[in-house]
Amino acid sequence: MPDARRPRLSPEERRAQLVATGVNLLAEHSLDELTMDVLARHAGVSRPLLFHYFDTRQGMHLAVVTTARDSLLRASEPHPELPPRERIRDTLLRIAEFVRDHKGTFHSLVRGVASGDPAVRRVVDESRETNAERLVEAFTELGTPDTSALRVALRAWVAFTEETLVSLVIEREVAPAEVVRFLEGTLDGVVAAAGELAI
Repeated sequence: MPDARRPRLSPEERRAQLVATGVNLLAEHSLDELTMDVLARHAGVSRPLLFHYFDTRQGMHLAVVTTARDSLLRASEPHPELPPRERIRDTLLRIAEFVRDHKGTFHSLVRGVASGDPAVRRVVDESRETNAERLVEAFTELGTPDTSALRVALRAWVAFTEETLVSLVIEREVAPAEVVRFLEGTLDGVVAAAGELAI
């Protein structure tokens, strides 16, 4: 009789599987609701096994949020072959579509960690810095001086964009293309204002 048992996973594969389950659960649960018990139940494993892989609930949250953040950054990686303006528009559209398709995950990333563990907050802040840096690169290609004011303005605009995506794409289900048109207008305003500040 053939052995119907599933192939044994390596520790790395098992951990990746558990993290993926946690990311999927963000679609229905906030990060605060994602406990070891919830993850163990959905993954079909024992609670002690989770502690073997993550040590603490905070460690599990960190792994899940890092994976979710990396998924967003990969989905919105700018296409360098596009001219700067098209690249910004294309990237914004792909971010808005990611938010539409992964509402719970995005909501947990930008709002669910506000009072969470400092290490988890750093992971989210790193994604904001990455997105702001991508914008700096595009605008300097367009001839905008790379100033402190520009960097502060774009970092703030990224946070504004996250709130806009939650309010319009998630809560009001506005079409991504409409949201992107709105965001592009606000972006130009922010960059113009930064150009008037001599720092």
